Amino acid sequence: MSAAQVPQEKKVSLNERLNEFIQKHRMKLIAGLISIVVILAGIIIYSTVNEKLRTSALGKVDALEQRYEELKMYLSGEDPEALLKQGDITALLEDLDTFSSRNSGFAAARAYAISGTIFSEQKKWTEAEKAFIASADAAPKAYLAPISIYNAAVAAEEQKNIQGAIDLFTRSMNYENSFAARSQFSIGRLEESRNNKSGALEAYRILVSKWPSDPVWANLAQSRIVVLSD
Repeated sequence: MSAAQVPQEKKVSLNERLNEFIQKHRMKLIAGLISIVVILAGIIIYSTVNEKLRTSALGKVDALEQRYEELKMYLSGEDPEALLKQGDITALLEDLDTFSSRNSGFAAARAYAISGTIFSEQKKWTEAEKAFIASADAAPKAYLAPISIYNAAVAAEEQKNIQGAIDLFTRSMNYENSFAARSQFSIGRLEESRNNKSGALEAYRILVSKWPSDPVWANLAQSRIVVLSD
């Protein structure tokens, strides 16, 4: 049989086959399309709501920070006016705690950091350490994280928890931030404080090796190496 004699039904074009497929499965295709539209609409709605909630949370933490700014001069004072503000400070700490427990991410990190700052001013070092660590954990990639971990290390040192402070200073260096060289020097200083000469020398040598151009801490570390090596 020649090509001209091929039955007509075998000459169905691609378009005709496609039309036939669409007609045959049109209900399933329509249902699938509707599902895709619903999913996309859900994603858009979720993103919009999430953005509004995030913006709302940041606005609320801004208000909490403003309250802190108005009260910070009274945090460590003992004059009559400062004593009168203690109720307001307690209320602010309670509101910060409520806010941070109900929120997450950067907004919560800011709230925890404010609490940590207040506790530090009040010399409540245990509470300050916990608040600063919570701040870093809430938003580990935010700029507040290395600052908060450094402040937590200071709070641990104030509690005479030398190993805890060293661990936190070590953690703060993981962020490769402006506090890194200072944190490394603090490790050497703390090792000296517990008479660990070899540990101190190692810490100072690491500082000089990793941050040789640091104008302050590298020079201080080098001077301590000279003293400890005598």
